[in-house]
Amino acid sequence: MSKHIVDGTVYGPSDKPPIAEWVFLSIQHVFAMFGATILVPILTGLSPSAALFSAGTGTLIYIIITKAKVPAFLGSSFAFIPGIIMISSQFGIEYAMGGAFFAGIFYAIIAGIIKKAGRSWIDKALPPVVIGSVIIVIGLNLAPTAMGMAMNGPDGKYSILYLSIAVFTLSVTIIANIFFKKFWALIPILIGLFSGYFFALIMGKFFPSYAIIDFTAVKEAAWFGLPHFAVPKFNLVAILTFIIISFATICEHLGDIMVLSKVVGEDYYENPGLHRTILGDGIATAWASLWGGPPNTTYGENIGVLAITRVYSVWVIGGAAVLATVLSFFTKFGALIQTIPSPVLGGISMLLFGIIASSGLRTLVESGVNYQDKRNLTISSVILVIGIGGGMVQFPLASGLNFSLGGVALATIVGIFLNLVLPIRNKDTQYI
Repeated sequence: MSKHIVDGTVYGPSDKPPIAEWVFLSIQHVFAMFGATILVPILTGLSPSAALFSAGTGTLIYIIITKAKVPAFLGSSFAFIPGIIMISSQFGIEYAMGGAFFAGIFYAIIAGIIKKAGRSWIDKALPPVVIGSVIIVIGLNLAPTAMGMAMNGPDGKYSILYLSIAVFTLSVTIIANIFFKKFWALIPILIGLFSGYFFALIMGKFFPSYAIIDFTAVKEAAWFGLPHFAVPKFNLVAILTFIIISFATICEHLGDIMVLSKVVGEDYYENPGLHRTILGDGIATAWASLWGGPPNTTYGENIGVLAITRVYSVWVIGGAAVLATVLSFFTKFGALIQTIPSPVLGGISMLLFGIIASSGLRTLVESGVNYQDKRNLTISSVILVIGIGGGMVQFPLASGLNFSLGGVALATIVGIFLNLVLPIRNKDTQYI
């Protein structure tokens, strides 16, 4: 992966913004990750406060391990949801946390292998045609989630109210991103989020039948709470389940680091090294399991914020991590954040996820991938259809337990396989 310079960078990875900007830029990242990070524990029966605590502290661990060079925020991983639900229902949540702990250890083992064997094999397995196509899949694979939040009400059916709130939020965010100047141009996500939230409040105020923000949970929540240390339990089924899922999430990690490298204009596979980025992800996941939090992963939402604002400062990410950790102790604030309507998050996500996909297109264009070459055309076509179309394969683990490999992970594996087995007829025609 070749390093390139991204024009228009506001703050580079090592730059520390002035304190006034720093705070708001960090808050913006907290809001960007909050919805998805809280959603995972809600779906799996874990504690939202524990998820927020492990995301914040896990990100700080990641920053330390990667030598403060990678502006990545870690949050709850959606890939482990089926595994957590499966193991929890059959053995108990403690065994799911034990599986998650071993998933983090498995990450660390893979990181050690990469450090020992080098990364030249990665360049061979992941040329630009695979990298760019996978990045597109990562962005577009999230598109149904964004559109579902933007268009569908609580009953899962189309809602013109939700769509209007999402369109308003998206419009304000786009206007702030394109037309605002100076500091205001750096926080378009925050501006769009607050504007959409107040728009939804106003709609509910003047049209009570359209009220979708409920403060009951905020009133009932305690002001302050402490995270509780969890004691994971272990069995072979849980360990194997989470290790197999880890193969898929490691592939997703490769894709996320590809995206981040292209957005920032650095080669994070080389510096600080892929072994460090994977190790940071793994240690953060093992750490989260000790607090009853879901496994962590680098977040596409926050990569989207980086791409929009061109603020790549690790200081900003670290500030967001500290804020997330502090806020995890204030359960009433967590309840308040959960009142953000899904169409507001959906409107913002339409832009964030689209920018990730656009980064993949930029990779293909800048690398000069030649699509008159049938080999390149075949690889991209299969990756896109499998990744966006929801391709999936299942493997039986034990009685009543199946492991599913699909979406981004399956598309990545198939893309790597095709790139390795399809013959290169003419190296001179691979690129324009």
